[in-house]
Amino acid sequence: MSAEPRVGEFFMAGNYACAEGAIAAGCRFYAGYPITPSSEIAEHMSRRLPQVGGHYVQMEDEIGSIAAILGASNAGMKVMTATSGPGFSLMMENIGLGVITETPCVVVDVQRGGPSTGLPTLVGQADMMQVRWGSHGDYEVIAFAPNSVQEMFDLTVKAFNMAEKFRTPVFVMADQIIAHMTDRLVIPPPEDIEVVQRKKAMKQGPSFLPFDFSQDFPPMAIAGEGHHVNVDSLTHDERGYPSAKHDVSERMLEHLIGKIRNNLETIVQVEHYLTDDAKVVVIAYGSTSRSALHAVKEARRAGMKVGLLRLITPWPFPVREVERIGAKAKAVVVPEINYGQIEHPVREHVDCRVIGIHHAAGSLVPPDKIYAALEKL
Repeated sequence: MSAEPRVGEFFMAGNYACAEGAIAAGCRFYAGYPITPSSEIAEHMSRRLPQVGGHYVQMEDEIGSIAAILGASNAGMKVMTATSGPGFSLMMENIGLGVITETPCVVVDVQRGGPSTGLPTLVGQADMMQVRWGSHGDYEVIAFAPNSVQEMFDLTVKAFNMAEKFRTPVFVMADQIIAHMTDRLVIPPPEDIEVVQRKKAMKQGPSFLPFDFSQDFPPMAIAGEGHHVNVDSLTHDERGYPSAKHDVSERMLEHLIGKIRNNLETIVQVEHYLTDDAKVVVIAYGSTSRSALHAVKEARRAGMKVGLLRLITPWPFPVREVERIGAKAKAVVVPEINYGQIEHPVREHVDCRVIGIHHAAGSLVPPDKIYAALEKL
């Protein structure tokens, strides 16, 4: 296997495509703990990272994994870990640490059926609320939902770019179907892949503010490069020093939340399919969007005016796009491999009828199930 990022056309599984996307984006540190159905990512990174001058560490658990990548990121490396539902739960406290310390990292959650140990080898989409609200306190997240092997590569690269630009944990919310699917993957030459490098702090001395709240994206001080910076989980001021002052807390949270909310145009991604004249629109994401597309095509052949809105970034939730759909459609259908986790915010932002298709069988939502709901409308 090449000691450089791979280039060309491949027949590859989704998890391997994710790992190659991370390497192409510049990831050179991975810490993780094997868990089905994400284990192939760790396996592939354990082979590939040493070949490109990177480091792979298998940790004792997922708590150690997320802690390790936060530490490596503060030392200047691009970092990633991957897990599934039970491990994702263990990471929640340190995800909050990554948010408050503004530490870039990528976390891949290959979703499976739950709750608890649940269905280790079968698909689920029931971590969608957890990724948004799972850690305590106020914060915003960026999360991608790939629906193909190609997107496992492409969106992993984008996740790194967002993490480095916004100085925040970014999530790739894959699922077992996409992770274990094998399909064609095109990896462009490195010069054709947009790779964002973090903005590093150059200024030193007492006037240097490592957490400058006046900037959406303040440059990051790297450990070992001469900056004296306190990186702390406590509410802190612009210098990084803990503070319980009301105005400091207000400024810090305005900054952490504002850097996402003020830049939605550059973050939010959706894909429209025949929504212009649609009277009924299916809103879907991840593997379920593949079933939804099939059902919409069949419905169109049958003369029904239906369309599909695919959420590539379920978080931040694409409020404007969903509101536009709700303003002209008579109904919206939301199929998910859960009991309505994205249906809930959809209902908040549309005035039309909303039909949720809840499927928790550990399998792909059958296109026929979606088609049957469309027929009734």
